[in-house]
Amino acid sequence: MKNIDLLKNIDKIHTTEMGINRIKKNLIIDSCDVVDYCKQLIMDNNCYIYKEGKNWYCEVNNIKVTINSYSYTIITAHIIK
Repeated sequence: MKNIDLLKNIDKIHTTEMGINRIKKNLIIDSCDVVDYCKQLIMDNNCYIYKEGKNWYCEVNNIKVTINSYSYTIITAHIIK
């Protein structure tokens, strides 16, 4: 399921330096652009996007990305167990 509000603001998605480090650690990725990596996951046709409270949640390929719905900051991403 796609959510148009998040996708039409895909260019606003960003994260902090701490966010980059947290996402790299949680997803066990090293040498890639974390924001671009997360955007690609979000734009995947199989990505399930939903909003709860102040956050967007995007789930695809056993990965869950959490994004603040006001600032479009990626808070975290982790592997779903």
